Amino acid sequence: MVEDGSPLERERRAKVERIRTAGGEPYPWSFPGRVATSEVVVRAKALSPGTHSEGGELLAVAGRLRTTRTHGKTSFLDVEDLAGGLQLFLRVDELGEEGYARALSVVDPGDLIGARGVPLQTRRGEPSLLVSELVLLAKAIHPPPEKFHGLQDPEERIRRRYVDLLSSPETRQRFVARSLLVRELRAFLDSEGFLEFETASLVPTASGAAAEPFRTHSNYLNGPLQLRISLELPLKRLLVGGLERVYEIGHVFRNEDLDSIHSPEFSELEVYWAYADYHDMRALTERMYERLARRIAELLPDSPAAREAPTRFRPPFATVDFVSELEQRSGITDLLHKSREELRALARAAGARVPDESPAGKFLDKLFEHYVEPTLDRPTFVLDYPELTTPLAKRHRSRPGLVERFELFSQGLELGNAYTELNDPDEQEARFRAQLQGSGDDHYAYDGDFVEALRFGMPPATGFGIGIDRLMMALTGIASIKDVILFLPVRPRPG
Repeated sequence: MVEDGSPLERERRAKVERIRTAGGEPYPWSFPGRVATSEVVVRAKALSPGTHSEGGELLAVAGRLRTTRTHGKTSFLDVEDLAGGLQLFLRVDELGEEGYARALSVVDPGDLIGARGVPLQTRRGEPSLLVSELVLLAKAIHPPPEKFHGLQDPEERIRRRYVDLLSSPETRQRFVARSLLVRELRAFLDSEGFLEFETASLVPTASGAAAEPFRTHSNYLNGPLQLRISLELPLKRLLVGGLERVYEIGHVFRNEDLDSIHSPEFSELEVYWAYADYHDMRALTERMYERLARRIAELLPDSPAAREAPTRFRPPFATVDFVSELEQRSGITDLLHKSREELRALARAAGARVPDESPAGKFLDKLFEHYVEPTLDRPTFVLDYPELTTPLAKRHRSRPGLVERFELFSQGLELGNAYTELNDPDEQEARFRAQLQGSGDDHYAYDGDFVEALRFGMPPATGFGIGIDRLMMALTGIASIKDVILFLPVRPRPG
């Protein structure tokens, strides 16, 4: 049963009924032959003011009706599609008295409409379409948000993203840019010889990161499964299988809070490259960001941060050493020889709120996050992390106690994580088991099948991972992950 709704909604439903009673259809099946409004604008601008195309084919446009302005026997309707906006020019001389009145009587702001006509430039120089036919394509029962304000409640913008999109050209443009940026990312990796693969989202053991997974139950298997928290271990299995350059862009899931830089569900890129090391991956990362920065400047020319991106992400990027930079910024000495208890005390003194039972590597991460990350404004590679922080990376070839790892930071935001990959199965098993000896949840889950895969031999390799959402934030200057992910979990409305 349909609710009555507001008086305005009841009025719109009444129009639907009148159309059907008269034998019409307020929700037709298609509107063939349409062109983008931008094409009509281009053709209209080529005309002289006060003239329209003569004897040419009719052009069809379709989009959402924004406003209607009626002046006796002429009316102006502003319609908007993904390409932009266009003024529709209706007049009695073209439509006839009855057709003109009927067209205006059935449409309201927010409706999806179609129109056929010829390009026209008004006397004031406004590109327009001189309409010979107006068609209602979908009656909007709910009126759109107020034109100049849209949805103001941030939670409502997330809960009803479709309303945010239909009322905000800026929001639409941002998400179109994100889609095209991911296309550019794929094109870059393809050009570098990498192949894209899809791996499973439901896995027996969610590992590859220190995060709490979502858990579910398989009726078919009659056993537990988890949603993946990383793409890493399945892709490294592909290296074992003889695939040498692989990547995946996919969703991963972590049972954590939603804030300005974290989401329980997010998109991740992971890349793995056999017979290469983290030095090779640094060079690839610089090339990738350089290309993406140029592309985002083309996609969002009105964004100051996007316009600046090609300059900001021009190689070579800066480099700092994890241990020496942290010791210099914090005044702490001999970090690699501190006990877990000493590191915990130092992290607590720096304001970190982490459980007492967390592994030592977590305390090191928190110290770095506090003392160093806020200082990394320009794109900077942080090199050579303590082994305690990274159970899946290969030990450093010349610096005991460290692993060959880099993270990329810019303006305090982490923009990529890479290793020379650990491929010794016995060492990998020992590191997994060492983490399990600690209490708490902040460790990598033991994946016995991955260790078994390594025993078949994984080539020397390097890997890189980045959240697509943070990538978009970094290149556009957007401060919150909530503004670059279309659909996010939100709490139910009160009551």
